[in-house]
Amino acid sequence: MRSQFVRVAAATVIGLLLLSLFIPAVTWLFLIVLPLVGLGVYDMVQTKHTIRRNFPILGHGRYLLEMIRPEINQYFVESNTDGMPFSREDRSLVYQRAKGVLDTVPFGTQSNLYEPGAEWMHHSMAPIHLEDEPRVLIGEGRADHPYSLSVLNISAMSYGSLGSTAIAALNRGAKKGAFAHNTGEGGISHYHLHGGDLIWQIGTGYFGCRTERGTFDPERFAENARQSSVKMIEIKLSQGAKPGHGGILPASKVTPEIARIRGVSLGRDVLSPPGHSAFSTPRGLLEFIDELRKLSGGKPVGFKLCVGKWREFLGVVKAMRETGSCPDFITVDGAEGGTGAAPLEFSNSLGQPMTEGLVFVHNALVGADLREKIKVIASGKIITGFDIARALALGADACYSARGMMMALGCIQARRCNSNDCPAGVATMAPELTVGLVVEEKAPRVASYHKETVESFLELMGAAGIDHPRKLRPWHIIRRVTFAETRHYGQLFEFLDSGALLRGQLSEAYARAWTLADPDTFESATELTSRGLPVVQAS
Repeated sequence: MRSQFVRVAAATVIGLLLLSLFIPAVTWLFLIVLPLVGLGVYDMVQTKHTIRRNFPILGHGRYLLEMIRPEINQYFVESNTDGMPFSREDRSLVYQRAKGVLDTVPFGTQSNLYEPGAEWMHHSMAPIHLEDEPRVLIGEGRADHPYSLSVLNISAMSYGSLGSTAIAALNRGAKKGAFAHNTGEGGISHYHLHGGDLIWQIGTGYFGCRTERGTFDPERFAENARQSSVKMIEIKLSQGAKPGHGGILPASKVTPEIARIRGVSLGRDVLSPPGHSAFSTPRGLLEFIDELRKLSGGKPVGFKLCVGKWREFLGVVKAMRETGSCPDFITVDGAEGGTGAAPLEFSNSLGQPMTEGLVFVHNALVGADLREKIKVIASGKIITGFDIARALALGADACYSARGMMMALGCIQARRCNSNDCPAGVATMAPELTVGLVVEEKAPRVASYHKETVESFLELMGAAGIDHPRKLRPWHIIRRVTFAETRHYGQLFEFLDSGALLRGQLSEAYARAWTLADPDTFESATELTSRGLPVVQAS
């Protein structure tokens, strides 16, 4: 406390002065004592930190321990199955597969299989062996250049969010493993151009295809989209970490190179607008998709969203039915979030988790007889073969992984992605940190993680006696809901029959959302009615 510090400091200084009269060498101790006394005095007079003001010098210990608290938890407190968002067991699996070392576990599972939330697959008494990864053809029948997509790909992470060496290593890994690398909304940098197939993401900031005013520039888009490395275009409507918020790149990460690539100013946070300026209605979104497909030379175009209001998505579905125009794919991002910096309220309390969002999007397309025309990609905490199997059983055709790929690069889950001081050199633009990530060493690890995870997925399918991912169904995945009760996903969620939306054979939730859905506006029926505007009813 303050009074104790004053007494101890005074006694120490006086004692050293007296002792130095007899032992001159003691005066060297003043080089240690006086700075500490000065620090204590400063702590007492400063007004920002109560703990330091009340406990001079000792108060710094609290902030030191708080600073290293995540590391203490991770290395000394958590068990192998604890830890969020990924347990040590999950992280170790990624590291082992990335390095190509032993990834089996001895002495049985460490998970409690009788705890609610435990999940597993039913296996078959007639298992089969699968060797070749089944690919997913995107854009068939609509795009001039359909793309054969892996079941596991690199999720959207922008250059700027991730450093130059991380982006280069991911792209080289994608080339080596023959899977796709989503650029994120930050545009295409030369670090993306190491031979890996790109999915170019277009966000609300239109980075890489924007005018000086920040609106969409068709000519710049066509120039970038026609690069041979760009295989698909993804329009980002929202992302799971912060749906409806827009991207955030802190000013500390905005280098001159980033500013040039994105077409923004130095010294300021780069904040993408919450919504798009190129369209404002469901029908407008489809028109924009058609425009991008044409400008890109006929490459597959789709959109990504974290599911929110059902009627808005169903408005897009109605627009598809009326116009005959469809995206080539839809990416469903879960509210589980990812590497993106997000306000706590958005990260914790906005948007649907991937499972609910994926089931709804699949149902909407099946119910409108559109599912066979559109591929669905799932994104949300996917790092294992079982994660892939579960997503495909719920309606996805392929998956993205962000944090799994980061861990393959060496991410240690330090959770400093938003502060530019990532110790692993992954989510940082600081040269003194990115230099520690060696591209030639990490790129093969990305490819190895992908290869072994896809192989584990195929082994699970084979054990279940399933010879193709299209045959995975909700009832193949079981979840414990109580100690004495289990249910498969077909019992946990409502799944619509083909054409059910068109025939009106719906539960109350789907019937209401389908009735309120409007292909010409994202606004609610209540607001339209209050303004004297007509409301489109379900046909």
